[in-house]
Amino acid sequence: MIENQKIRPAQVIGPLGEPLTLDDLPSPKTKRWVVRRKAEVVAAVNGGLLTIDEVLERYGLTLEEFASWQRAVDRSGMQGLRVTRIQHYRDLYERQLKY
Repeated sequence: MIENQKIRPAQVIGPLGEPLTLDDLPSPKTKRWVVRRKAEVVAAVNGGLLTIDEVLERYGLTLEEFASWQRAVDRSGMQGLRVTRIQHYRDLYERQLKY
């Protein structure tokens, strides 16, 4: 039956609009997470290329860490993933919620 099969796309649209496949994702040995790499992993999950469980296992991330990446992308796009700007975007988001 089709509903029992895990059907995944061969590629998804990456954060910069380019096709993104499993081979294009950051290496599982990645230690330095720049904005582009984080955004690629979030796009892979959002597009169905990987599940959250697969990402956590593949990259050794915690659920909280990955969830914070997803929230940052949802709220502020790729710029929200910049570590040096986290507080700025968090404050901006909280101000927007008030009004």
